Amino acid sequence: MSAETGSLLLGSALTVVSHPLMFVKVLVQVGHEPLPPTLGRNIFGRQVYQLPGLFAYAKHIIKIDGKMGLFTGLTPRMCSGLIGTIVHSSVIQKYQEADQSLEGEKDQKERSPSLQQVIDETSREMVARSAATIITHPFHVITLRCMVQFIGRETKYSGVFDSILTVYREEGILGFFAGLIPRLLGDIISLWLCNMLTHLINAYALDNSVSHMKEMKSYSQAVTGFFASMVTYPFVLVSNLMAVNSCGLAGGLPPYAPAYASWLDCWKHLSKESNLSRGNSLFFRKAPAGKTYSVQHKRFY
Repeated sequence: MSAETGSLLLGSALTVVSHPLMFVKVLVQVGHEPLPPTLGRNIFGRQVYQLPGLFAYAKHIIKIDGKMGLFTGLTPRMCSGLIGTIVHSSVIQKYQEADQSLEGEKDQKERSPSLQQVIDETSREMVARSAATIITHPFHVITLRCMVQFIGRETKYSGVFDSILTVYREEGILGFFAGLIPRLLGDIISLWLCNMLTHLINAYALDNSVSHMKEMKSYSQAVTGFFASMVTYPFVLVSNLMAVNSCGLAGGLPPYAPAYASWLDCWKHLSKESNLSRGNSLFFRKAPAGKTYSVQHKRFY
């Protein structure tokens, strides 16, 4: 089995396992709260009104659509993952072939990469990720819309090919790229922030003479990656909301969301309501202060 095939299989397995989590996360991002808040305690022991977490939300989905309901939208997401992996690998391979043809095989003389090396590698990774994101974004849009159908119990997006025809017929080519700009910006900012912070920590904060240096560097990569994802989360939220906004589904129409003129309009609206972190956490979810839960619409106002 080749390394590329192994990577594809591993990526597919992770996609399947993580899909229920993404499904719940998307519904929370849209603002769908099918279960009312209950009185509980936070991590500090203080009594607060809490919203259902991942497992309670998943049980609600199973109650309505069965266990297979947790995998709504899996097929287009699998297509997105597989195609994205192939595109990303192809772009990186082209860069490597170009290096070999110009300079031949390089011997890595430095244990720690220089700043210029980090910039070069990050630039290449940015191009590869951006190409994969742009090419697979139509499948991402279809995935999100298949998920959001849960709110209004629609069946508008029922299969990959039928969904492609529906999007093209109603919105044209641009419909396949709804929410692309904030998604690209978030990916690019997250990548640069993570790699530059990791380089600074490894170069100036860690002592290379210390044993287990490889483990420490991997930890720093994980920590900076987590930090970067937290900082750029609003881009993910806005991108997902724009992908389903005004597409004819209940989850993309009032009262869940107004018709946004642009992704900046969406950002301003979420910022005004202090909702730019909505869906960031699926555990210990605190009910929003100053808002009333609507049983009829299953959301807060």
